[in-house]
Amino acid sequence: MSSQKRVKNSQSQGKPSQSSNSYQTNLSAWKVKEDLSDSKSISKHGQNNPVEDYEHADDKAEDALQIAVRYFEKGPTKTSRSKDKTLEKHLKTVENVAWKNGLAPEGIDVLLNVALSGKFGSAVSTQILKCMIPATLISEDSVVKAVSWLCVGRCSGNTKVLFYRWLVAMFDFIDHKEQINLLYGFFFASLQDDALCPYVCHLLYLLTKKENVKPFRVRKLLDLQAKMGMQPHLQALLSLYKFFAPALISVSLPVRRKIYFKNSENLWKTALLAVRQRNQRPSPEPLKLMLGPANARPVKRKWNSHSVIPVLNSSSCSKECGKKGMSLSDYLSSNGSFPLEQLKSFPQLLQNIHCLELPSQMGAVLNNSLLLHYINCVKDESVLLRLYHWLSQTLQEECIWYKVDNYEHGKEFTNFLDTIIRAECFLQEGFYSCEAFMYKSLPLWDGLCCRSQFLQLVSWIPFSSFSEVKPLLFDHLAQLFFTSTIYFKCSVLQSLKELLQNWLLCLSVDIHVKPVMNSPLETTLGGSMNSVSELIRYVGWLSTTAMRLESNSTFLLHFILDFYEKVCDVYISYNLPLVVLFPPGIFYSALLSLDSSILNQLCYIMHRYRTNLTAAKKNELVQKTKSEFNFSNKTYQEFNHYLTAMVGCLWTSKPFQKGLYIDPEVLEKAGVAQYKSSLNLVYHPALLSYAASFLLQEWPEERTVNLSSIRGKKWNWYLDYLFSEGFQGLKLFIRSSIHRSSVP
Repeated sequence: MSSQKRVKNSQSQGKPSQSSNSYQTNLSAWKVKEDLSDSKSISKHGQNNPVEDYEHADDKAEDALQIAVRYFEKGPTKTSRSKDKTLEKHLKTVENVAWKNGLAPEGIDVLLNVALSGKFGSAVSTQILKCMIPATLISEDSVVKAVSWLCVGRCSGNTKVLFYRWLVAMFDFIDHKEQINLLYGFFFASLQDDALCPYVCHLLYLLTKKENVKPFRVRKLLDLQAKMGMQPHLQALLSLYKFFAPALISVSLPVRRKIYFKNSENLWKTALLAVRQRNQRPSPEPLKLMLGPANARPVKRKWNSHSVIPVLNSSSCSKECGKKGMSLSDYLSSNGSFPLEQLKSFPQLLQNIHCLELPSQMGAVLNNSLLLHYINCVKDESVLLRLYHWLSQTLQEECIWYKVDNYEHGKEFTNFLDTIIRAECFLQEGFYSCEAFMYKSLPLWDGLCCRSQFLQLVSWIPFSSFSEVKPLLFDHLAQLFFTSTIYFKCSVLQSLKELLQNWLLCLSVDIHVKPVMNSPLETTLGGSMNSVSELIRYVGWLSTTAMRLESNSTFLLHFILDFYEKVCDVYISYNLPLVVLFPPGIFYSALLSLDSSILNQLCYIMHRYRTNLTAAKKNELVQKTKSEFNFSNKTYQEFNHYLTAMVGCLWTSKPFQKGLYIDPEVLEKAGVAQYKSSLNLVYHPALLSYAASFLLQEWPEERTVNLSSIRGKKWNWYLDYLFSEGFQGLKLFIRSSIHRSSVP
């Protein structure tokens, strides 16, 4: 039945003089609406109300638009603008209404036919296309009929370019894409035109699905690239083809995803913002993503005079919205898809997941957890590509928040970023569009505006080669890090810890589920581990320098050790062949810290390092074969050096036997000439107060506190006292690394 419908459509498209019956009835419906508006104005005669006057003015404009549309539909052909004042008047009417309120689908249908038929000339066609601004949505049938005019050859080359720009800009406002996707071959053939090629590539990038990738199309794109050079739009389409069918494309392409296309919305930007504002129903406060739909109340909200995230609206529902009394069963029997407005619960999603149709404006899914579940379950890369495209356009072109001193609507943009972050957390996946946005904005960021949101976006950067990300992101971040307050430094370290965790989770899942060679990065496991280790060493460099700048701040050291608490457990917790130790500047700062919680955390980290290295060594012995992931002896030697220093400081009173020299004059001035025998669990600066409390609690009758009396049995009692005070990290370290029989 659908094929018959397509045949009829194609026949009707072959006869440009015939208009769509459905839209003729819609135009007649306009006349009925006109009569109703006249009756309303008569009934309200005599009431002088500003609101009613405004509505009456809109009614007049609507009436004038109907007359103008009928004129263009039935008007003369090849009329000169300069000689026809009527044409000028109707053009002005269409332009005013379109830019103020937008055009209804039936109006767009008629005017698209007029513009692409060329019967009023190229100049008029251009002006009409610039006014093609939808009030809500655009009918797919209108686009298909408009494309059919391109085959007739009635419109100029400039009109074709403008039409493709319009089609890309309005892509998310088209209610369906099925019939347009059937024209994929026609669009692909238009790549031959040098003027059309960039815009056709952009359109194909939005339309491409896996089934559209064919060997002959790959060959054609490669021929075009050889002829035209490495053009960004051709690289974009080839990268997408390679993603869907890597075996068909052997040439190397840039692995970093970036913005390949110029913005096609510039001509209609202001009007599109107004359309999104009219279709928007935002909530006054940011919504938490819960297992259910987002019920947003209509509240007026401004952000540069527009709202960003579109309202959730079924693309197919728009065609039926005028039919009253239509039941859900009738709706389903009519088109076989489940309306998104009816989706209220997770069981309902499971029952109808096979017949859901995502909204035409993909940004609407960000506020709906059920649709995010759907995106996560359905293995359709074109869905994510549509979402990435919407985010790219919104972040890169419409929301340039990083303009100098342009923070007027900071609250609204903060809420928008929060929505994106909640969606990323819900999907447990970073968006490439946000990554590109950060690369562009970070050099201009002052470290203050939207700090929390920006650092959260940093933590969701998709896994990639560290050497590529470093100049784009981390070098700029380091400059801000070193010149900002300690609180900013701690926030950055927390963000980098979350980034490391997300990278580790991504690798631990992907590596053991599928070969890494299938990933967009086309890297090996060894290359992935190198990227992670470089990130860890980068944080180690930041941390060591920050400790010097902040005079060994205990507050900062807590965040640094939190990061290494994640690092020390990579081998066991994530099943990845990686162990990276912290730098000496961090280890010794923590070992000699005056804060007992720092010392306890260090003991726990050393315990986990020992556990991971022991497991790695056992695994190497079991395999009995040399692997590229066997840890070097240098790693074991460095750990043993740290372990010896810790045991000497906490147990044997023989610290720093090797590798550390202290000037005797400094020790003499400090009054600690015998430091080598004056440091253990009792005399450690972080534990002195606990030792004194222990003696006062156990022997309150003693008038003096003699710390040297904690020996033998008292030593064991003292350890139990420390464990009871919450030193669980110390407890694990002593049990794993020290024999309790060797009591001092």
